[in-house]
Amino acid sequence: MFSGIIDAVGQVRQCKPTPGGRELVLRAPDYWSNVPQGGSIAVDGVCLTLTRAEQSDACFDVIAETLRRSTLGDLRPGDQVNLQKSLAVGDRIDGHFVQGHVDAIAKITRIHRPQGESVWWFRADRPAMACIIPKGSVAINGISLTVVDVRDDQFSVALIPTTLERTTLGKKRVGDRVNVETDILARTVVNYLRRAAGH
Repeated sequence: MFSGIIDAVGQVRQCKPTPGGRELVLRAPDYWSNVPQGGSIAVDGVCLTLTRAEQSDACFDVIAETLRRSTLGDLRPGDQVNLQKSLAVGDRIDGHFVQGHVDAIAKITRIHRPQGESVWWFRADRPAMACIIPKGSVAINGISLTVVDVRDDQFSVALIPTTLERTTLGKKRVGDRVNVETDILARTVVNYLRRAAGH
């Protein structure tokens, strides 16, 4: 479980093919020292298990299903990724509960920068949009954000300068793809209502 508050940005060093997917090697100096082998790290919002760490680099096995259902399959050496360590008992929750289970890949459709703010629009598929509501929570590439508006197959969030500076979102452009995890409470309610209606 994570909070959606990014605590580091790492750089992709290697993406090595394996029989079951890929081994992802990430560099983040002074980040891995207190993460045990087998510990969970959210990488661009995807919960991965650390297989080993050597000084500044850490290795993760990413299965084919995860590569298909997230943007991790797009990563190349030199790319940057958002990182967050899993929560421990007693940790402060500043964002919202994020599981690290990506629901959809969304595309950035518009970046609107009126004076003093930055509003970003994303297009997602229908199942994900059913769980995204105005003023609700959403995680984009692992970042805990609040939904501003929802229109058909698109939704918007407002980003503060700190988020743009301390995460990889500030380097994204219109047309780029991002991982989306809908709020666990909204997702639970929608699934319950669908089952109750026989869908």
